[in-house]
Amino acid sequence: MTQTNLYDLSGRCALVTGGARGIGLEIARLLQSFGAEVILADVNETQAAAAAQDLGPGASGVALDVTDPVAVEALAAQLGDRVAILVNNAGISRAAPTDQTRDEDWRAVVSVNLDGVFWCCRAFGTRMAARGRGTIVNIGSMSGQIVIQDTVVTAYNAAKAGVHMLSKSLACEWAQSGVRVNAVAPAFIETDMTGTYPPKTAQKWRDLTPMGRYGQPTEVAAAVHFLASDAASYITGTVLNVDGGYTSW
Repeated sequence: MTQTNLYDLSGRCALVTGGARGIGLEIARLLQSFGAEVILADVNETQAAAAAQDLGPGASGVALDVTDPVAVEALAAQLGDRVAILVNNAGISRAAPTDQTRDEDWRAVVSVNLDGVFWCCRAFGTRMAARGRGTIVNIGSMSGQIVIQDTVVTAYNAAKAGVHMLSKSLACEWAQSGVRVNAVAPAFIETDMTGTYPPKTAQKWRDLTPMGRYGQPTEVAAAVHFLASDAASYITGTVLNVDGGYTSW
């Protein structure tokens, strides 16, 4: 009797937004290692192309501004039925107290982190639903569930909470269409962004994490791979915490 490898992604194409670097690139790298063709979609076309070249055969880079619904729809139409896995990873953060938050900063954070996820889900997810199969994994955050001490990122928190509820809503809407929608909620992950925090603050956040350390991009990628694979075939509408226990205290 032949046993199916539930984690194998051979024959599937994965589109990863914000895929040119950081967590997005590690997600693409891991999905590719399990057989998927990967498309790195990034606002920086040069970086996307360079990252795809580094990944080698089976990887390509495309320019995509997720805040532009017309551009998102155009890419989805261009790719047609190719995309079987969508990972909405693109995101930004801007910190400021509410009374110092500029309108343009609020709108930028919500536009990338929430609107962009919706535009991509609508464009690619409806095509998946029409053909009766597909998986979507949205990158949320523990900041969509709790408020982190010593940082004021209200727009980011609100947008990520929206990503979680959007994922649940779409999961229910498309459940009987063969499309699964889930989210991953990372804590502090060791990236260029977390490297900008003051050492004292960074250490406090490590101390507040039961596992006592930041996570690695590869650990987020592993969670995304699981949810995108057939190993998670009965999982939809879930927000999977990848937080070293941070939200469990």
